[in-house]
Amino acid sequence: MRYNMPLQVLSSFEDKPGTLIVGDDKIEEFKMERVLVTGIAHDKNEALVTLTGLPDKPGTVAGIFGPLAEANINVDMIIQAAPREGEKSELTFTVPNASLAHAVSELEKVKADVGFETVSTDTDVVKVSAIGVGMRSNAGIAARMFQTLAERGINIRAISTSEIKVSVLVPEEYTELAVRVLHTAFGLDDAEANAGAAA
Repeated sequence: MRYNMPLQVLSSFEDKPGTLIVGDDKIEEFKMERVLVTGIAHDKNEALVTLTGLPDKPGTVAGIFGPLAEANINVDMIIQAAPREGEKSELTFTVPNASLAHAVSELEKVKADVGFETVSTDTDVVKVSAIGVGMRSNAGIAARMFQTLAERGINIRAISTSEIKVSVLVPEEYTELAVRVLHTAFGLDDAEANAGAAA
């Protein structure tokens, strides 16, 4: 990896091409197929926090996340709709289940200073993620993920993305269904079957 040297791993028992290990920039050069999504994962260790009645003024969001950071509470997914000028808004985010009580306690301490009205929580949620280096250069992954969940009537509560991952927060009761349909939608059933056959 340090010297950007491609490796080819071969079998001493079979005369087959083996596995080529290269950097992402070499995939096209070696004419390899880019796998868009390599896995679907889920995490039940998420709790949803919603604050209502946030004032529309600079520093409101900093007044919420600053104290949480000082308390070493990790915030994951964040949703805030921009309110009309002068109107109050809502802010929704997730924290680890184990940190939920601590987070609510810290928020109650700054409630008067920040000026929000209520704090509500929901622990019956799960984060489901589609993971793969190939999605960096393919804009359709998120759309396919959202469409697949919509076709099964699974409502998305929050969304976060990175270069290699798209995550959605859905009701916990849909965990198994969401993982299964996404697995199928991205063609991972065949990959798993082939891996089982090879083993």
